[in-house]
Amino acid sequence: MGNFGETPPTKPISPAQVRANAAAVRVLRRLITGENPPTAPLSIVDRLAGSPYANPRIQVSGVDESARRTLDFALLLAETMFRYGAGALEVEASMIAVTAALGLKHVEVDITNQSVAINYSPHDQTPISLLRVVRSWTSNYAGLSLVHQLVSEIAAGGVGREEAMRRLQAITTRAKPFPKWAVTAAYSLFAALFVGVLGGGPMASLVAFVSNLGVSLVSRAMGRMRVPDFFATLASAFLVTIIALLMFWAQITISPAIVVVGGILLLLPTSRLVSATQDAINGFPVTAAGRYLSAFLTFAALVAGIAVAFLVGELLGVSRIDVTQTFPPAYPYWVQVVLIGTAVAAIAVTEQTARRLVLPTALVGLVGYLALTGAQYLGVGDRIAPAASAVVIGFLARIIALRMGAPQLVVAVPAALILLPGLTIFRSMYVATLDSAQTASGAGGMLTAMAIILGAAAGVVLGDHLARPFTRGAGAVERRRRTVRR
Repeated sequence: MGNFGETPPTKPISPAQVRANAAAVRVLRRLITGENPPTAPLSIVDRLAGSPYANPRIQVSGVDESARRTLDFALLLAETMFRYGAGALEVEASMIAVTAALGLKHVEVDITNQSVAINYSPHDQTPISLLRVVRSWTSNYAGLSLVHQLVSEIAAGGVGREEAMRRLQAITTRAKPFPKWAVTAAYSLFAALFVGVLGGGPMASLVAFVSNLGVSLVSRAMGRMRVPDFFATLASAFLVTIIALLMFWAQITISPAIVVVGGILLLLPTSRLVSATQDAINGFPVTAAGRYLSAFLTFAALVAGIAVAFLVGELLGVSRIDVTQTFPPAYPYWVQVVLIGTAVAAIAVTEQTARRLVLPTALVGLVGYLALTGAQYLGVGDRIAPAASAVVIGFLARIIALRMGAPQLVVAVPAALILLPGLTIFRSMYVATLDSAQTASGAGGMLTAMAIILGAAAGVVLGDHLARPFTRGAGAVERRRRTVRR
């Protein structure tokens, strides 16, 4: 009898069993994990699909000892684009295209509302992680167009890193296309023109022009004092409303509601709403949430400014106005079309759009207005018509913008501003502020206005996606033109 607990002698495994075990392990691993690990990064081609920088020229190189400078350039590029109003998807695509073209393949980008992080992890080397925080914003669509053109040329392999850095620094220090006085005049001109479209006569347009001159000066002064945007917007909304109420109190033949609508329309955070909706649809929820919060704070500032003006008007003895009043057209339809085209051009000037893009932007806005009135004529309703018109605007904006070397946002945002329900917003604010019995009605009107605004923003994004099959070669055509010119 053997000893209890002794281990029986092991037999060697044959080569055939080793191969069989290895094959079984491979099959099991394939069944559990699939062909591609779920957390594996997407390839560069997949990440740039659908963007203006699809199919970039990828530089293949060995160890790049100057990778840090390339990453610094990519972060400065992203910061510049964010400051000028670009969406998160466009910033990510630009960073990936640039780093790939400059020789860095193993790059991951993470974007939130105010920060951009980039990680470079080559095989068998120490990874590099950098973070850049964006702390300021400015209206400079011309600069954004120049950055778009620079990224297109880098992705085509025609610009090296040192030259790209020099050109980017030149863009950030370049003077804006329009002086401050022109922007102020365009800001006021838009209000006057849009008041005419809403049904106001020449006197109402004149009051809107003068009051918005005051708004521009107040906003600029508060900006120099570094007053937060919330209070600057509140003061601007108060000034526009109180001037309209005082004119009404002086028995000047104007409609205060129309004058206020013309004044607050440019204060609405249109660009942020479009960018936020685009980010939410394209899978950047954190960035979208931050931009939505910023936009809602702007709405709160508008409500507060108008409410304070109403209360001051009550104390001064200004009689309440009839916000349910309808306004017949003050001009024939063809005059309204001309006014809309001119108003969109004025918006483009206030956003510092490149001079060559002002007229195309006005034409896109004009077509969008025709689509809006056409949809209303067909009886689709005041809530659906702006969204349908926004699809047309987004579609045309992508085609025209990319063929002229600019991102879609540069053309779409100024053109879509005419779709916002300013009169609905004003009426809802008025009812909710001065009549406690109709607070719920005013809140419902604000929700309706927000639904229209978000529908218009989503329509712009949808139009951008629908136009992608028609613009696949636009970037390449533009790059070839620049190469020939050089």
